[in-house]
Amino acid sequence: MAVPAAPPGLTAPPRSRGLAVLLTTLVALGPLSTDLYLPALPTLARVFASDAARVQLTLSVFLAGFACGQIVYGPLSDRFGRRPAMLCGLAIYCAASLGCVFADSIEELILARFVQALGACAGPVLGRAIVRDVWGATDSARIIAYMGGAMAIAPLLGPTLGGFLTVLFGWQSNFVVLLLIGATQLIAVARLLRESNVHRDAGATHPRQMASTFLRLLADRHYLGNVLTFSFSYSALFAFISGSSFVLAERHGLTPQVYGMCFGVVVAGYLFGSLASGRLVRRLGSVRLLAGGAWLGAIAGAGMWCLEVAGVHSIAALLGPMFLCTLATGLVMPNAIAGALAAYPTLAGSASALMGFVQMTLAALVGIAVGHGLAGGAGALASAVAICTALAPLSYLALIRVRRGP
Repeated sequence: MAVPAAPPGLTAPPRSRGLAVLLTTLVALGPLSTDLYLPALPTLARVFASDAARVQLTLSVFLAGFACGQIVYGPLSDRFGRRPAMLCGLAIYCAASLGCVFADSIEELILARFVQALGACAGPVLGRAIVRDVWGATDSARIIAYMGGAMAIAPLLGPTLGGFLTVLFGWQSNFVVLLLIGATQLIAVARLLRESNVHRDAGATHPRQMASTFLRLLADRHYLGNVLTFSFSYSALFAFISGSSFVLAERHGLTPQVYGMCFGVVVAGYLFGSLASGRLVRRLGSVRLLAGGAWLGAIAGAGMWCLEVAGVHSIAALLGPMFLCTLATGLVMPNAIAGALAAYPTLAGSASALMGFVQMTLAALVGIAVGHGLAGGAGALASAVAICTALAPLSYLALIRVRRGP
């Protein structure tokens, strides 16, 4: 396939630490939008006289919107550029965040969260594409790994901050903070972000070409293997995000503030995994780190399930294995993303969008299952984590390792 010509005078922005920092904040918008208000979930159930499954929909519907939006932003950015698509997404995010603040019922909050996700997803999908545009196939894994390490600060501090905000100012304050963050990012992108897509594709948004592009990507075993390995690893993390606040509050009686601190311990695993990946990727290679992370997650997930079945219900029995699971996700994520996008420099937006769609769709389904499963006991959380972490290395074995050989 011929590479489309760059628009006259357009060159990709230079690699810089400032650009990496800006992209990190944009990619972190999605995780921050789910993690900040986690301590408020039990409060929402009381305020709106709702059950855990319906309140959990504010998370799963967010992921559903996140998945749907990425399918649109990817092709749009391949045709019109990353910058205008990013500005549009952030504007939608700010408007929907305001809607969350003034929601009068759980149904209104669920709807506002869906729209909020349609805006938030511009950050991760376009941020990954810009990294591929600027740093290329060789250095993308390293940059994404370091971005992931820095990005982990948001969910590391988010639940703790959210817990104090909920207690001191009410659940709405979490969405006020998200609105301020979104508005700040909108201004920063408008003033600082240069266009990075120098290979515009005028047909990228044509329905037939979009379908052809997505089918071509899914037919690539290497691309699909990276996407599924990453998606199942992330789904295990989202299972914890969905159910941990209810399990820790109901089984162990933790306050929102203490829950936020416990969540921070788990997210620290992701931070360590991402930083380790950034340091080791040139020495060990992306595929080896991806496989190691997938197997580590499977072992940790199985350990969590065994402890649950054995009746060991301490906080450490939940947080210890989950720390290792998130560490594994930190190893898997940057290498899977870089591996999936490496062969598609002119389709980086669409390839990133499809990856995000699969990731978020699987995670949303897992979250819904956990929300309903919690009605039958806290064991649903451990079961979901164990199943997802087991499917990650199986995806690697079935698709990536077979393609590359032993």
